[in-house]
Amino acid sequence: MDQEALKIAITALLPSASVEEGTEWLTINIEPTEWLSLAQQLRNDEFLLFDYLFCVTCVDWKTHVSMVYHLSSTTFRHNMVVKAKLDKAKPEIESVSKIWRTAELHEREQYEMFGVQFLNHPDLRLLILPDGWEGKNPMLKDFDDPINMIKL
Repeated sequence: MDQEALKIAITALLPSASVEEGTEWLTINIEPTEWLSLAQQLRNDEFLLFDYLFCVTCVDWKTHVSMVYHLSSTTFRHNMVVKAKLDKAKPEIESVSKIWRTAELHEREQYEMFGVQFLNHPDLRLLILPDGWEGKNPMLKDFDDPINMIKL
């Protein structure tokens, strides 16, 4: 499926999605409340079969944070990116770890580094940082480290 056909298929699944132009892979922006339903459709639709979630990351824009998901179909060899804008004061989105097992560790990392709450995650706790770092979220731009004087 080429990128134009993929765009048509995705917008048919979720008409409210906006498509970013000029990107290498199809990139769509969605509302966080639409993510779980869309993820299930992307994974299970016989013409899409996005069976591989290979990257989950977060971007701090100071006014909000964005979750970014990179998906691939190992059957059809097409890729896409899904972005969801979250409220900086209360960043939360549904976990997709029941759809793609790789999400389990990726989501824990974003929870730890950016403070994103993944609703219904089976084991949301620190992944890398030692005990005592809960809620400090060192990848946020407003993180203040008085010992090492790091200010982004």
